[in-house]
Amino acid sequence: MATVLNEMPASVPTEVSRTVERLSNVMINIAKRIARGDIDENLGDERGTNRGGDEQKALDLIADDAFMLALQHSDVRYYASEEQDEAVLLNPKGDLALAIDPLDGSSNIDTNVSIGTIFAIHRAESTADDSFLRTGRDMLAAGYAIYGPQCCLIVSFGDGVLKYVLDADTAQFIFTGKISPISQESTEYAINASNYRHWPSPIRAYIDDRIAGEDGPLEQNFNMRWIASLVAETHRILTRGGIFLYPGDTRPGYAKGRLRLVYECAPIGFLIEQAGGRATDGTFPILDVVPNELHARAPFIFGSSNKVGRVATYFDLPEQETSALFSERGLFRG
Repeated sequence: MATVLNEMPASVPTEVSRTVERLSNVMINIAKRIARGDIDENLGDERGTNRGGDEQKALDLIADDAFMLALQHSDVRYYASEEQDEAVLLNPKGDLALAIDPLDGSSNIDTNVSIGTIFAIHRAESTADDSFLRTGRDMLAAGYAIYGPQCCLIVSFGDGVLKYVLDADTAQFIFTGKISPISQESTEYAINASNYRHWPSPIRAYIDDRIAGEDGPLEQNFNMRWIASLVAETHRILTRGGIFLYPGDTRPGYAKGRLRLVYECAPIGFLIEQAGGRATDGTFPILDVVPNELHARAPFIFGSSNKVGRVATYFDLPEQETSALFSERGLFRG
């Protein structure tokens, strides 16, 4: 297999580097396929729903098949995907377990908004459950590809976050350096405001104070962002800071949020912590949350460490102080 990552840290275990190479080859092919879009096929064509009830697009299944095929006879023993009901045994002799969201943000395919692939690599245990239903602190590597104006591979092997940019002329990911620590100064926050009435009161209070801007308790104006593509939201935060919030809410099926812990929250949380940020379920570090099943969901809040820490303080306030009508919060007095 031709090398498509032009630099890989020498400390990375051989089986992990080989697996990331295989993933990278598929990512390059997916990027090409997305770029051709409607010229060849309708990548946004509806193809049913997955186990979690999410609508599947043609590209979801194309990407899943491509990654699974590329990992046949590899170092990966277990393959756990958003598009598969259960973990798939690929190679009984493999040492690794791969969790993957093959195509994140597929609702954006038709609108030409950045979408991506998210993955986490664990050491394989004797069973699939033992391999995936564990703390995110056990990851050997995590990363994502973002298919946007640039196709980038962002990956961490536990020593900072590395950035590779796809050179379309050579079909190779070129290492461009380590990601800088996440800025503490950003005034951007990302949340789907259409769900405001369903949020728990601490989240409403947190957002109310940002909407109030310079007239509110923070005496500062903020900007809201919402892309509905987790990789795009993550890439923005790694680039210029801020916070992303997808809390649990009162809608049926949303008590634990909507994002999946094993192959979305945990790998993104790993990257964010490696870049000096924080990632929680609102109060508890996301990497310490142990999933009870492969497709378990979790509320997810991540970004600049000071901003994520501030959210937790809202959960500590008395209920009356997180009322949408309460204008002076104890958090900001004195």
